[in-house]
Amino acid sequence: MIIIGELINTSRDEVEPAVKDRDTEFIQELAKKQEEAGADYIDVNCGTLIKEEPEALEWLVETVQEVVDVPLCIDSPDPEAIKRGLEAHEGKALVNSITAEEDRFQEILPLIQEYDAQIIALVMNEEGMPEDDTDRIETATKLIEDLTAEGIAEDDIYVDPIIQPIGTDEEMGEYILSAIDEITNKYQEVHITCGLSNISHGLPQRKLLNQTFVVLAMSRGMDSAILDPLDEKIMSLATAADTLLGKDQYCSNYIKASKSDKLTV
Repeated sequence: MIIIGELINTSRDEVEPAVKDRDTEFIQELAKKQEEAGADYIDVNCGTLIKEEPEALEWLVETVQEVVDVPLCIDSPDPEAIKRGLEAHEGKALVNSITAEEDRFQEILPLIQEYDAQIIALVMNEEGMPEDDTDRIETATKLIEDLTAEGIAEDDIYVDPIIQPIGTDEEMGEYILSAIDEITNKYQEVHITCGLSNISHGLPQRKLLNQTFVVLAMSRGMDSAILDPLDEKIMSLATAADTLLGKDQYCSNYIKASKSDKLTV
């Protein structure tokens, strides 16, 4: 399971002032905690700082990479901010995101080609958000085919099927699971990621729903998620699920996590 740590995001109350004030210590400590908890990527997002986003994102990339060894996920709706982040990034970054909307596709494609970045492909097109599993599968197929035709390797593509709240559509869980199943069967090298906590938005006991859904989605082929790596329970479930799904040779990762006291019952 590829974990993208979600905590450095200016939509969070404590993060926005830290980025505005260029509080290096706060940001670096938050980055280190996520890496130590098992994050494979650290997401950096300052999308709420619209007027200064390119400069702020460049600062975040430089600041975080000073103290972590894992690559970053450069997360922005603004192509200029993404470019600044990629210029500052050392090594192969992950970009969030490209869509099947023509303008967005043409804006982001040259950046991932120029900087040899991985890309999160969000299943949104000119008609907007997907409604069901069929919409998700069709848009994902178009994105994968278009990206690979432009020289992007399947292994560098992370499809995000856009999880929406189960509280507004009781079939949302099955739509997502069906889409994951179909996409991973057709494109075995492509990754599936998601903003996991969206599934529980607006409902009580959200962690229970998130923890249950991560195991369900992994059983269908999801191999990545954007989540809080400091949530010990969900990280433990992801580790255990990988083991039970045959993705942990000799159960070595599970045993290592247990010996390091990183598993929570």
